[in-house]
Amino acid sequence: MQYDVIVIGGGTSGLMAAISAAEFGARTLLIEKGNKLGSKLMISGGGRCNVTNRLPEDEIIRNIPGNGKFLYSAFSIFNNEDIIAYFENMGIALKEEDHGRMFPVTNSAKSVVDTLINHLKENSVDIKLGSPVKAIDYGEDLHTVYTENGHAFKTRSVVVAVGGKSVPHTGSTGDGYPWAKKAGHTITELYPTEVALTSSEDFIKNKQLQGLSLRHVALSVLNKRNKKIVTHQMDMIFTHFGISGPAVLRCSQFVVKELRKRSSITMELDLLPDIHQDALYREIIDKMETHPRKSIKNMMKEIIDVPERFLVFILEKYGVDESTKVNNIGKDFIHTLVQQMKQFTFDVDGSLSIEKAFVTGGGIKTKEIVPSTMESKITERLFFCGEILDIHGYTGGYNITAALVTGRLAGMNAAWYK
Repeated sequence: MQYDVIVIGGGTSGLMAAISAAEFGARTLLIEKGNKLGSKLMISGGGRCNVTNRLPEDEIIRNIPGNGKFLYSAFSIFNNEDIIAYFENMGIALKEEDHGRMFPVTNSAKSVVDTLINHLKENSVDIKLGSPVKAIDYGEDLHTVYTENGHAFKTRSVVVAVGGKSVPHTGSTGDGYPWAKKAGHTITELYPTEVALTSSEDFIKNKQLQGLSLRHVALSVLNKRNKKIVTHQMDMIFTHFGISGPAVLRCSQFVVKELRKRSSITMELDLLPDIHQDALYREIIDKMETHPRKSIKNMMKEIIDVPERFLVFILEKYGVDESTKVNNIGKDFIHTLVQQMKQFTFDVDGSLSIEKAFVTGGGIKTKEIVPSTMESKITERLFFCGEILDIHGYTGGYNITAALVTGRLAGMNAAWYK
């Protein structure tokens, strides 16, 4: 059987591409190697499905540090506000939460995935599940898609939407890179982003802070001259292997890139980003003078909102007993204590694997893709969308936005060749 458009990959961008191709009148086949559609979408946003973000367009682009500017052309055709309208027209009511994140009112990713699947069926998209693609042959008039179970499908256009190498249990195992290379495309170096980081610091090895969550802290990545490369002010957690949490995930791609140049990277943690260092020092000194008989731990707990466990850890680090009275503590140590609260540094030396990352960095070189259509500049009627492209953003709806936007353009433009 011959199709106008074949979409390979039933993830976020593939679902959007298949629906869009069919909406524009193309006879469409969606091929998915797994037995379910929308697997990664089902686990996004902690299972609530963070479908997009409502921040202004320029801020969306800034939150896609991996080639986000490539999306300007696409956004002029279909952007985050269009995604919101599109989903609501399908009957998925959305609500806005912190930092512009948009979720379904149902708080259920399943409701989103089910609606998209129903939309596929309403638009007469043929679906082949459990059908891994073995190869694609690129022809002058027709491309041929071969599946491992022995089928060969002819089509005018192919949309490759198989994702990167992150979260492989959802089906993203890097299948599409060889097909892109065969078509003449360059695959930039792949690396984990939005990933937890590892550290060999003694306090990590000894699990002194394991499980400690810190809220609203500022975490920075320092270069070899100890200048800040990037800072993110969010939550984080110490783990048995290093650090994780939103602030860490956002810093991770910068750490991974720096680790290509050197074996370890220094990070700086400010536990009290809203208080200036000098003001904190003066506040502590004033409190010491008025309450000289209080213990250092109890006095500090009254002044600063820092977990007691971290405070005790710092006191022990400098050999100060938590019950020591403040009139037995000198101003030099208070300087040190403040500095540790505002500029606590530690080294990280790696990350978890790309398979354990939320997002794949690297992919098909964006200069080889037409930014307004997602068509290959090298092979006609071949389109790419989603995470297989060298585009990556922070968590918070930015990667799904990129997937939906590129999927929409790939599908509608692939249908143009019908």
